[in-house]
Amino acid sequence: MIKKELSRWGGASSLALLSALLLPTQGVQAHGYLNDPPSRALQCQKGLNKDCGGAQYEPQSVGETFKGFPAGVGGAPLQGPVDGKIASGGHGLFAAMDVQSADRWYKTEIKDRTIKFDWKYTAPHPATKHEYFVTRNGWNPNLPLTRASFESTPFCSVDGGNVLPTPGAKHECVIPQDKNGSHVLLGIWTVGDTDAAFYNVVDVNIIAEADLPGGWSNVGSTGASTPLLPGDKVKARAFTANGESAAHSVEISIDNAEEGKPENWAFKLAETINKTQSLIQAGIRDEQGNVVPVKGQNNLYAQKDSGVVRYEVAPQMQQDKDAKMLLSSVAEEYQLEKGRTTMNFTVLANREMNVEATLYNANNKAVGTVKTLVQGSGNWLAIDVRSEPGAHVVKLIGTTTDGRTVLQDSKPLNLTGEGGAHDYHFVFPQGLETYTAGTRVLHPQTGEVYECKPFPVSGYCKQYIPTANGYEPGVGHHWQDAWDQL
Repeated sequence: MIKKELSRWGGASSLALLSALLLPTQGVQAHGYLNDPPSRALQCQKGLNKDCGGAQYEPQSVGETFKGFPAGVGGAPLQGPVDGKIASGGHGLFAAMDVQSADRWYKTEIKDRTIKFDWKYTAPHPATKHEYFVTRNGWNPNLPLTRASFESTPFCSVDGGNVLPTPGAKHECVIPQDKNGSHVLLGIWTVGDTDAAFYNVVDVNIIAEADLPGGWSNVGSTGASTPLLPGDKVKARAFTANGESAAHSVEISIDNAEEGKPENWAFKLAETINKTQSLIQAGIRDEQGNVVPVKGQNNLYAQKDSGVVRYEVAPQMQQDKDAKMLLSSVAEEYQLEKGRTTMNFTVLANREMNVEATLYNANNKAVGTVKTLVQGSGNWLAIDVRSEPGAHVVKLIGTTTDGRTVLQDSKPLNLTGEGGAHDYHFVFPQGLETYTAGTRVLHPQTGEVYECKPFPVSGYCKQYIPTANGYEPGVGHHWQDAWDQL
């Protein structure tokens, strides 16, 4: 029956269909998503977003994690999604949702500040509340989404009464007047009968006109959050309905350390805009309607004759030439026991950096990796290695937390001793959407390698949701139906 049905489909579609047919109905934990405006995950299913991983098939499951955003509940420790994993809820299957850049995701145009949020509930639960947050003016779209990316309080909150949401009911909210251009909305459905909430991000381009006196419309802000260095530049890019407007775009250079302070470069940019533009003004409106620049975040206002509908303010940061990062205390040899060892070493850095150290064998295959945040000396790291004796190289990549500088270092070493480790393609659940018959994965919890069984049961190998993980290799109740331990 399955083979007959699959004959109607081809390629990846047949594999997705097989997965759907094999997934036990009672194990599915699919609950709901923002349908309008469409969530980032739903835009994946619609084909407007690409390279989405498992979110393309499970938009209703994306973003489920503990309630309590942005802080703890009742004074409890921090809860809700981890910073940097707000879009995915921290689930490996949906990790692609956390990738963040200015042009990574399709943006829904918002032409009316009165917005009606519409949720699609595929498995309803009582709701205690729905909340809606928006990114701060001046947020950096090229950095992972964190609590600091969003305003600290919701711009709209709807009491759920701890009852089942009414299908088709919409939440009417008003986006703040000072929000224009590229932003991320965060919708949160807090569930009443579990410890969970559902976090859905929505990528938007707000082009709604603000109702301001004097014929002005709010078209963005200068932002004021990123420290800059001498030699950096900041460009305020103006956009009309037909694209970028060079005539209304303004650029400044940072000449000294004092100018690089966020409040100072924002002030310099606002002053430059006001000196060079007649139909654009930057600053804060006083009670008389005058626009005056301030040291800090300034709003951008445009007359209709300019045609400008939004501004994007983008710092252009130079490499930090004084940043240093080095591998240290790397031994010439590490000894394997049954193909395994722990590689201990240190990283020296004079900047706070996100580092990733990976050990490669002679065939340039990664046989162990570690990621962490470091600064200064004494940063001891350890890589759990599974490999065979022979020449290897450890490579270190570090990115300063402001994103301006990427450094690399590497050192050769040799593994000696006893081989026998099983080779593998992925560390579970990395690469989950590509699993097929013969795929070998290392499970970090058990330290063992598992191989996906042949068709037709190979479809089970891709079935993994943290709340319904029956086929998780070596861990789930039914893992032996899908996997062989090597």
